Amino acid sequence: MVVGWRRLRRGKKKKEKKEKVEEEVVTPNHFRCPVSLELMKDPVTLCTGITYDRQSIETWFDQGGFTCPLTNHLVSNFDLIPNHTLRIIIQDWCVENQRCGVQRIPTPRVPITANDVHHLLLLLHAKASRLDQDACLQSVHKIQRLGAESERNMRCLVDNGAPTALASAFHAFANANDSVERNADVSVLHQILSALNSMFSTQLEEEAIQHLGSPPSLRCMVSFLRRQDLSMKENSMVALKHLLSFGHHQHLEALAQIEGIHQLLLQFLDPRIFSPTIVKASLAVVWYLVSSSSPCNHKTRLKFIELGMVCVVLDILVDSERSLCEKALGVLDSLCACEEGREKAYGNALAIPLLVKKLLRVSSLGSDHSVCAIWRLCKFGEEMVLVEALQVGVFQKLLLVLQFGCGDETKEKATQLLKLLNPYRDAALQCIDSDFNNLKTSI
Repeated sequence: MVVGWRRLRRGKKKKEKKEKVEEEVVTPNHFRCPVSLELMKDPVTLCTGITYDRQSIETWFDQGGFTCPLTNHLVSNFDLIPNHTLRIIIQDWCVENQRCGVQRIPTPRVPITANDVHHLLLLLHAKASRLDQDACLQSVHKIQRLGAESERNMRCLVDNGAPTALASAFHAFANANDSVERNADVSVLHQILSALNSMFSTQLEEEAIQHLGSPPSLRCMVSFLRRQDLSMKENSMVALKHLLSFGHHQHLEALAQIEGIHQLLLQFLDPRIFSPTIVKASLAVVWYLVSSSSPCNHKTRLKFIELGMVCVVLDILVDSERSLCEKALGVLDSLCACEEGREKAYGNALAIPLLVKKLLRVSSLGSDHSVCAIWRLCKFGEEMVLVEALQVGVFQKLLLVLQFGCGDETKEKATQLLKLLNPYRDAALQCIDSDFNNLKTSI
């Protein structure tokens, strides 16, 4: 009986498997996009009469396609007409086949157009001109919501001037009397800055850069760095990093002249307290300030050196990821360009070993910074600096740098370094042998 029951169960299982195979659903061909061959979620029709999935055909056009993929005819009108009838039929088909594992596609949101963006930005400009905080906040929230719906919406916002309009509104509120001190204005400014940060992946227009780089806007962002709200700190620091990346000297000078900015930037370089985003952005801002060719550059370097930036950067180099180490090496290289920075580096036992260790371990730019910093320290340092560099293996590392290839400037400095180090190789070997013999004796 038991054997018969087991056979019966096996027979039922085989029957169920056959039923499952029979229930497998085949997607109708006219439900598939001719480009991706996947089930269409947002079918749209071209002027040629062929229907595609919106994402697939937009990607086709973004990549330079000017023809209808199926008919190969030139497209004279790039308007995409939603095919609501086909979309409803596909949704009904999905519901009918849910028991087979087919999920119903959601009804897609209607994407914004250039006219929608222009109208929205005109309203934002009018509200910001009147310093209407609540109305402006509503417009900014709407911009953020539309941008978060799809990449297409975000591209449409950026291409039609949303960053410039937001930067103009930020400048208007920051420029108002006591705007930073009033809670209502602070919330507006913070929201505008948050919306701007989502659009920084693209190149900003010059007008937007000038609005964000104005003294009132810079003072407002620095005031956010002093607040307790971590999101305010992060948004402000990321905005400053992107603003300074455009290399406008007047913005660098204006930021460097704000009281307390150097202490704040140094404070944000502690990864134990602040998020990686804040630490990376802060280090990038420091690098822009100390590596620029602006007239205030020397004063800025001296200020950071007095505050202990050399030791802070060396601590970052001990155990940090490559992107952070690259910026840290750039900062250290710039600080070593002045005598005060080199003196601080000479006084830190980690300076030479860390610079040699990071050669060929971070990136090509990181190696360039390392070679330049070592060159500065060895050229203007005493004999013991050269001996120490040789003891930690700089000679072999420099030969590898030249062998693997590098820029002309780095190649020249590496060659000069090898010439400087060559006369002290015997002294370095004697020191190593002496240390080894002392260790052997103690054992």
